[in-house]
Amino acid sequence: MALGDTLTLKRTIEDFKKVNKIKGVDFSKQFKALVEKYNERDEQSVLVSDVLEDFSDEIIDFYHALRKERESFSDLGIDFEEKAFFDILKAIAHKYDFNYPDEKLIPLSQQVKNVVDDKAKYTDWSSREDIKAELKIDLIMLLATNGYPPITHDEVYKEILEQAENFKKYRKA
Repeated sequence: MALGDTLTLKRTIEDFKKVNKIKGVDFSKQFKALVEKYNERDEQSVLVSDVLEDFSDEIIDFYHALRKERESFSDLGIDFEEKAFFDILKAIAHKYDFNYPDEKLIPLSQQVKNVVDDKAKYTDWSSREDIKAELKIDLIMLLATNGYPPITHDEVYKEILEQAENFKKYRKA
């Protein structure tokens, strides 16, 4: 794999992370593991064609998985940005071991994005604590209205707010 291809793939992952932080971090870890595996091969296998072919196959599979994930929002009937909130809501449900069905997560992720969009209209949102506080309150109220999470966890709100701020930080105006 050429250095340019590696840098392009790395840049693609970084761009992905700007919208969908949780999936971007997962892909970063997977890519790092692939590169480390490649770099840790022994001297005898450096030029062995099977080793190079296996690595090439793994990189191609990784690229296809990244591309499939990048397009997965359409399967759910939502946009790419809404999918980022869907993914964080789903990951949190899994992490904190509670069930929240996909058919409820989809409209909830759309509503979360709408709340974030409403606050993203302020160009100085990151330096204004009043806007951040409004965002936090609006998200907590929205989640509570939808029974998400079924029990209160401050960490749940923190992770959703991190995704919201990540989304707003890199959002193209």
